[in-house]
Amino acid sequence: MNLKLIISGIGICLTVGCATATPPVESAAESEHSHTALASAAQPKYNPVMNPRQIEHPNTLGFNDLHIQAKRHLKPDVMDIKDPKLNAIVHHHCKAYDDGTLVCLMFPSGMKAQDKPIGFEYIITTAQFNSLPEKEKHYWHYHKDEVGRACATFPDLTKEETDKLLPAIHETYGKVIYFQKPEDKFPLGEPYILNVHEMPDFKK
Repeated sequence: MNLKLIISGIGICLTVGCATATPPVESAAESEHSHTALASAAQPKYNPVMNPRQIEHPNTLGFNDLHIQAKRHLKPDVMDIKDPKLNAIVHHHCKAYDDGTLVCLMFPSGMKAQDKPIGFEYIITTAQFNSLPEKEKHYWHYHKDEVGRACATFPDLTKEETDKLLPAIHETYGKVIYFQKPEDKFPLGEPYILNVHEMPDFKK
């Protein structure tokens, strides 16, 4: 038999089989689940294409260990203490890790559902800082000096909790890395390191 005829016959059989196959019977529970899913999808709060499994998480889930508000953490337009950027509060939402480090996502306005981070601060212990190469240390600022100069506050903590925390925070070093300026809609240009210790001092 001609090979082309055999192949054509198989193709027709497969097509007919697919077209005439009986769809599976959906149970009542499955039907109700499908109806609920469709109803929820009718008014999605999040982008259902880019984030199809997004659910309503608490705003700071994952980075809710510590909230720090600090000034002197934005690059000023002019190196003057009156520059508005130096006086702007930058919100640090930090996650603490078992190795003694913290990573803080940095926001210009907080950490609400639609707020986007513009950079991060990586925090290490004094012992970890001392292990760094000398040429690297210039990028890090000592928090015992910086906490006061940055007018840092811990808005979610009680005074007792803050007093207990400060001695530990003082013996850490931070490195601030930005990938976006707060006035830009999107990250533009190259990321940069902000040498916080070089910012004008409020006390001077």
